[in-house]
Amino acid sequence: MLLSLTNTPRDYAWGSDSLLAGLEGRTPTGLPEAEVWFGDHPGDPADVAGGGTLDQVTGGTLPYLLKLLAAGRPLSIQVHPTIEQARAGWARESGLDADDPQRNYRDDNHKPELLVALSERFESLSGLRPVADTLSLLDLLDGGDGVQQLRTRLSAEGDALRDVIAWLLGGEAGTQVDGIIRAIVAASSRSDAGEWETTLRAIAGVAETYPGDPGVVVALLMNHVVLERGEGVFLRAGLLHAYLSGLGVEIMAASDNVLRGGLTPKRIDVPELLAILDTTPGEVPVLRAQSDGGVTPYPVPVPDFALERVVVDGGPVAFDVSGPTMVLATAGDVTVSSAAGENLHLAIGTVAFADADEATITVSGAGEVFVAGPGR
Repeated sequence: MLLSLTNTPRDYAWGSDSLLAGLEGRTPTGLPEAEVWFGDHPGDPADVAGGGTLDQVTGGTLPYLLKLLAAGRPLSIQVHPTIEQARAGWARESGLDADDPQRNYRDDNHKPELLVALSERFESLSGLRPVADTLSLLDLLDGGDGVQQLRTRLSAEGDALRDVIAWLLGGEAGTQVDGIIRAIVAASSRSDAGEWETTLRAIAGVAETYPGDPGVVVALLMNHVVLERGEGVFLRAGLLHAYLSGLGVEIMAASDNVLRGGLTPKRIDVPELLAILDTTPGEVPVLRAQSDGGVTPYPVPVPDFALERVVVDGGPVAFDVSGPTMVLATAGDVTVSSAAGENLHLAIGTVAFADADEATITVSGAGEVFVAGPGR
């Protein structure tokens, strides 16, 4: 069985007013368009052509959620729990209403995720930078009281990164935060910033969007990662991250569990954030195209999902179906066919869904698609 899926873009404030419209070749609505969900998550199940939603077909059993994501301004800094942490948190909050503002856990699942850039440039903050490198970056900032306190706290024994984040988000560092942000903005125009030039400009841009937010200083502790089109980044549980700008395909375990760490007017539960945060520093590897012909896999260490980018140019490309599979069209003119002879022509920004009864599906035409399914 092949089904055609669409959905309405979600209008989160950080969404772009042009990226999704540009991808789909339509006139912008003038409103922010942030994400399009293709899944059966109860928060926004995909619409099935002819009527109904995907959860009515799958029973809500799909292990992954596929999205188009368009960031026009920075998302909140956030982290997601492990599956053990999610189950414990979900059980702990079982007495709270679903819409209770004190609720942190929306389900009992983890939320590892993979983002692959569709725009020519996609900027993100991914993981915490080694402290020694951040101390080197601080050398470029004016040495006011805030910067000096930050340097001292980062140089302390123990889990300095966790302690600094607790200090920044706990409300104790108000005037120091303002001083550090002023120093970041001033340093972003320096001509001698060297390797830190793009990072400082990015964090200064975050400060412009979120003036006075302590999350700006948390962002200063994170790796600034710039993806080119077709490159991806995998974000494991516990890893602090935030997308800054750009258009991408995102796939994740089917969950909506988010703990926030700044750059948001929403509630920040600092103790719970710190409880699930992995403060192990280091670079987050960029997954670059290592294609076999027109197929680029993005290997991830979780069983919930798998994602491949497929460039079709005349000859058909066939795929074995080992579970519920989605084909998302992102460029060109493509058709998806089943072994039983069903054919779906895909408009850009729409999905063909094949259930587990399909043995194979074939993509033909000339264009680009992303094929998502359960992990292998």
